[in-house]
Amino acid sequence: MRLLSMSQPFLLAPIAECAPGPPGAQVRLAVLGARGVGKSAMIVRFLTKRFIGDYEPNTGNLYSRLVHLEGDHHVAVQIQDTPGCIQVQEDCVQVLDSLSRCVKWAEGFLLVYSITDYSSYQSVQPLYHHIRKVHPDARTPIIVVGNKADLIHARQVQAKEGLQLANELGSLFLEISTSDDSQGVCDVFQYLCKEVSKLQHTSNVDRRRLSIIPRPKSPNMQDIKRRFKQALSSKVK
Repeated sequence: MRLLSMSQPFLLAPIAECAPGPPGAQVRLAVLGARGVGKSAMIVRFLTKRFIGDYEPNTGNLYSRLVHLEGDHHVAVQIQDTPGCIQVQEDCVQVLDSLSRCVKWAEGFLLVYSITDYSSYQSVQPLYHHIRKVHPDARTPIIVVGNKADLIHARQVQAKEGLQLANELGSLFLEISTSDDSQGVCDVFQYLCKEVSKLQHTSNVDRRRLSIIPRPKSPNMQDIKRRFKQALSSKVK
């Protein structure tokens, strides 16, 4: 299965450099999928609670916002929207090469398809495998999302198909309606933010453990005295 790049230029907005902060205080997410699946609408719905149906295609915007997770815990979230120029057809090299910079930058991923577009569903698996090439650590969180769940009359992808694919990939699966269900969209992003934060915490703990240099063992004084006596006795003989 391969992906085809469209004739339009494939561009990603420059990813802003962020000042280093305390561990777990910054989360970098990427939303990937075919054109017209509602990636931009999902991001804006999460950040503003507003639904906007029409967006200029192929923009690849970067969104930054301080997000409240739970309790008093806040994280600075950066979400990279990616141009929707992915179709299942012939040569996939150009598209995947262009996505690599974004994939390498991000720490958590939403793979989005529309339940009304079967070809967008088919693009999820190649994207997943590309992410795993860049992030071979299986702990890197990836969520498969079936969007436009309100358009049941136009459904081309059954919920069981989305669930089966996610199970094969070892990912979480959710069906949502960006236009009708603000809370469902929020839950998806909140869950991904939490998973990335947990992974960051685990990685920081592992790094601290590796950085600890074992303390040298204290010399055994009895053993030193024994060897010294043996050396003296040999000289006397």
